[in-house]
Amino acid sequence: MDLQRNYEDLANAIILRAAKDYREALEKPGSLDASFLKKEVERFFLSRWFSELTKADPKKILEYIKSGVGA
Repeated sequence: MDLQRNYEDLANAIILRAAKDYREALEKPGSLDASFLKKEVERFFLSRWFSELTKADPKKILEYIKSGVGA
C-alpha cells in the first residue's frame, strides 16, 4: 500500500468535489444557498489548506470553471 499515493488520491478527490460544487453553484446565480456555497468554495481554494493539498494555481482553476459555465 502506497501511503503517498493514497494521500494524493484523497487530495484530488477533495479538490474535484469542491470544483463540482463551485460549478453547480455558478449555475444557480439567483439562489442564496448557491451564493453561500460559491463563497465557501472560493474561500477553500484560496486557503492554506488548499495549498497543502496541491501546488495547482487556485485562481486559474476558479477562472477555468467560471469560463465553462459562462459566469
